Amino acid sequence: MYQFTIIVPVYNEEDNLERVEKELLAYTKIATKKTKILFVNDGSKDKSQTMIEAICARNEAFSFLNFRENRGLSAAIKAGFDAVDTELLGYIDSDLQTAPEDFNLLLAQSNTYDLVTGVRSNRKDSFVKNMSSTIANGIRRAFTDDGMDDTGCPLKVIKTEYAKRIPMFEGLHRFLPAMILLQNGKVLQVPVQHFPRVAGTAKFGVWNRLLGPLMDCFAYLWMKKKYINYTIESKG
Repeated sequence: MYQFTIIVPVYNEEDNLERVEKELLAYTKIATKKTKILFVNDGSKDKSQTMIEAICARNEAFSFLNFRENRGLSAAIKAGFDAVDTELLGYIDSDLQTAPEDFNLLLAQSNTYDLVTGVRSNRKDSFVKNMSSTIANGIRRAFTDDGMDDTGCPLKVIKTEYAKRIPMFEGLHRFLPAMILLQNGKVLQVPVQHFPRVAGTAKFGVWNRLLGPLMDCFAYLWMKKKYINYTIESKG
């Protein structure tokens, strides 16, 4: 029945989840592909899991994975990749600083491209957050040569067969376009809307926006050198 799964990582987002339910449910009614939602609760310590279970109980298209303990954003995304059974998957943050309806802009390009990522137009974050993200993106772009202006944008559509081949490690969610390029896939960036966070607190600060990505770049270079890539010509 379903063609597209949206992965929603959650960590202590009880103040946002009712809005997440409302907006994603509304999106399923206008989506250009039959869509379902997969929450991945990354060991939240608030009421997030209780709320997620209630949301899934009243909405057929919603399901969840619940981590025993907090393992980080990359682990949550990887668990989502492993669980998806649709041809396409997407990813959006539970703070909803990007708009679910913009998935349709990305899906429109999904026949031609293997990963389509949003670029946050007119970002509504603080000067410090914007500047640290700009610097981090510049560092990643210098190391990966992926041509992406905003790899941290939490709005992406990926062909599932490519996503499942990504060897995820902590921090590697920042390198998804580069990891698709390693598979000789095609990537595209599309401008999307961006909004201020209206509830909850940000999970990343200046320190882990700059130092973490720099360290991860060296891990990416090692992985690029060692990456196994092949194409099967025929079977028998």
